[in-house]
Amino acid sequence: MRPSNWFASLNCAIDGILWAVRSQRNMRYHFLAAVVILFAAILLRVSALELIFMVFAVILVFFAEMINTAFEVLVDLVSPDYHPLARRAKDVAAGAVMVASVGAVVIGYLALSRHLLMEVEGSSRQNVRPPGEFAFFSVLLVIFLVVLCKGFLRRGLSLQGGMPSGHTAVAFSIATSVLLLHRGPILSGLSLFLAYLIGQSRVQLGVHSLWEVLVGAVLGSGTTLLLYVIYP
Repeated sequence: MRPSNWFASLNCAIDGILWAVRSQRNMRYHFLAAVVILFAAILLRVSALELIFMVFAVILVFFAEMINTAFEVLVDLVSPDYHPLARRAKDVAAGAVMVASVGAVVIGYLALSRHLLMEVEGSSRQNVRPPGEFAFFSVLLVIFLVVLCKGFLRRGLSLQGGMPSGHTAVAFSIATSVLLLHRGPILSGLSLFLAYLIGQSRVQLGVHSLWEVLVGAVLGSGTTLLLYVIYP
């Protein structure tokens, strides 16, 4: 039955939110993370603009999670038995939540990281760049490029197989960032060795071919080097 008035519609909306929180574990995690983030924003006295972006990111994650929940319920109703298209619908809806969550993490990082720095002598906190900003955006850019490559080539699954190896690309991006940011020869060498081990494990497990791992290593290191050259 349709709600008889505006107040009844409001109750239906509230019931939907409460049901999603009760039935969906991820929704409860999102609410807990939102409480922690907003408390941190208040304690660190972020600017009004930063707070606006953070609240918007939180709302976007909630919205995406609730739409995903609605899609899952609707798909289960229409297709109670397994169907590949039903799976795709659920996967895409879950992907929307992941995109919103990653965006929220980026916004939270940019808004809160500089407030967590100690005061630097002779410079104000407003002018301090977030720590690890270069490495963070290098990895983010590499992940975008890996997704694009796998999407265009249409080979492999998200975390298994396909050109290039995403695990190797991310590992070599991080190792290259450590090398370029002059963290010392020992730490740089260990980072490169760890990246090599990750690539080798993908070949030994049969998830990727040697060529796919090599392309992933070149993509991760090359993108990070390019970003280092043009980075302000």
